[in-house]
Amino acid sequence: MSIFSAMNISASGMTAQQFRTDIIAENIANVNTTRDENGNVYRRQTVVFEEKAVSNSFYETLALACGTTGTGVKVSAVTEDYETPMNMVYDPSHPDADEDGYVTYPNVSTITEMTNMIDASRSYEANVTAFNAAKSMAMRGLDVGKS
Repeated sequence: MSIFSAMNISASGMTAQQFRTDIIAENIANVNTTRDENGNVYRRQTVVFEEKAVSNSFYETLALACGTTGTGVKVSAVTEDYETPMNMVYDPSHPDADEDGYVTYPNVSTITEMTNMIDASRSYEANVTAFNAAKSMAMRGLDVGKS
């Protein structure tokens, strides 16, 4: 694995975690959204990651077959959460209340979203640390060449 491959893998992880953070922030922002532009209740969104596809170079295909390298991560999909039930709150005065007086709020839990935000933040920090370590190794390699 080249030093640039390690940097690319870390950079792809940082990009993916930044996108995940943006989706989490969108979920938190819509925690009280009872109706979107189409009249539907907002549903919590989640990010699905997958490994980046291998390019067609012989070296990368051989290295991947030997299990010596990875290719990084990418966001493969943003899905809506249909497993978690919506929050039903009794508020007959609300304009979006049904005939029984219940308002359907999004299935977003602020506690879950903040926990996911901490996880994404820690993953981002781990990728920054790995990137900086690879950069430091490259710089030391250049310093060896100066002597």
